[in-house]
Amino acid sequence: MSAFIDEAQLHAKGGDGGAGAVVFLREAHVARGGPDGGDGGHGGSVLLVATSKVSSLLGFKDHPHRRAENGGHGGSKRKHGRNGEDTYVQVPIGTVIKSLDGDVVCELNKEGEVFVGASGGRGGHGNARFLTNRRRAPHFAEQGEVGDEIWYNLELKLMADAAIVGFPNVGKSTLISTISNAKPLVADYPFTTLRPHLGVVRVDDELSDFVVADIPGLIEGASEGKGIGHAFLRHIERARVLIILIDLSETAPKSPEDQHEILLKELEQHNEELLLRPRLIVGSKSDSDTVEHNLHLDIAISSIINSNILELKYLIANKIKESHTESINLSRVIYKPKPVGISIEKIADHTFRVTGREAMRAVNLSSVYDPDAVAVIDERLKNLRIDKILRSKGAVEGDTVEIGDFSFEWFPN
Repeated sequence: MSAFIDEAQLHAKGGDGGAGAVVFLREAHVARGGPDGGDGGHGGSVLLVATSKVSSLLGFKDHPHRRAENGGHGGSKRKHGRNGEDTYVQVPIGTVIKSLDGDVVCELNKEGEVFVGASGGRGGHGNARFLTNRRRAPHFAEQGEVGDEIWYNLELKLMADAAIVGFPNVGKSTLISTISNAKPLVADYPFTTLRPHLGVVRVDDELSDFVVADIPGLIEGASEGKGIGHAFLRHIERARVLIILIDLSETAPKSPEDQHEILLKELEQHNEELLLRPRLIVGSKSDSDTVEHNLHLDIAISSIINSNILELKYLIANKIKESHTESINLSRVIYKPKPVGISIEKIADHTFRVTGREAMRAVNLSSVYDPDAVAVIDERLKNLRIDKILRSKGAVEGDTVEIGDFSFEWFPN
């Protein structure tokens, strides 16, 4: 059986753009042919697509790298380089994409939703693009833009309609195997369940099928990292209905009241919003000698002798139906990271570094010594108001400014 992996890392690398060509028209009977270089093709992007075809992040465990194709270089006769192919990466529905700092970048919660993990670089303009009335023979072109290269943390939160929550060995695995098609390992010792299990429960034609998750056992202190249940608490967050399973037998480690109190406390400490979810309090192991209690139960069941199992299915289905108020959107949604602007920082005395895609693009020419190319760079930097930002950062005449591999002495105006 494949391992269930709900945490992984992804290294996404967009394809680099192709370089523009520096070519001049050379044909018979055409004297002094003008610039004729074509543009480079755009690099492909890395796209994460939510799909029900995969159920865990196992594919990223040993192979976290995903790269898109580079764009082709421009050619003569203004031929455009071929665009790089996008790379589509399938992830389970319920995947949370985070930065390495832990900030949530995007959540893919519906079939077909797409996140642009790394955008491809734009292809460079050929020298034909730089032809002007004053610049008749440009001997330079744009280099291809480097594609994005980003590391992400991926986390999976199971998409279940209902989640069974309870102490270890309370009967969760037995219950899910009884009411659904899931076949978890069942044994009489704590922490039998080392991974969540999903099962599809069928009721009747009037009530839709629903998905129920068996969450590994919680213990007191799980929200603080004790036991193994803490590793799966986030899988509860997506469930519309919580099934709080209470062990009624005399062999239970705690009284039904204490079990109930501790479970709700752990849920609250993990995420207060969980206590607002519809929930059912279900007593398990009602076939054995049960202890007296004052806890209000919605139903008492026995998975062993199939007591009240059908009634429980109807209770869960109706509870889910009541909570199912969100409209279904089947349109394809594409998420993109927020664009990052230009930033300037002082990295040493009289030395400043400029970062940002637009700034890199401004100086990304094949020649920075050609006077016409220098004029283009100067014009682009002025349009980006780099001078104004440098002044605000305390730059003075003669300071060194670095943009990627390009550096120059700064002279205002």
